[in-house]
Amino acid sequence: MKKVALIAVFAGIFAVSLSSCRDKKEMTEAEETVQEMQDKGADIDVSEDGDKIKMETEDEKVKIKTDDDGNMKIKEKDKD
Repeated sequence: MKKVALIAVFAGIFAVSLSSCRDKKEMTEAEETVQEMQDKGADIDVSEDGDKIKMETEDEKVKIKTDDDGNMKIKEKDKD
């Protein structure tokens, strides 16, 4: 009985440690930019292949492009 209790306790600790590590996902710069623009209420257009994202608010434009090698380029402009 003592073995069963110890196994249950260790299984519970193991499950909690795995789930807490999963929650700490870091966002990339592009994900942060998209989240920021969504919070500002931007109009967001994503190309069919997903390589280009255009976001626009009343005072700001942001474009995110991904090339064939997977490199990302982020352009931010004010609408002045």
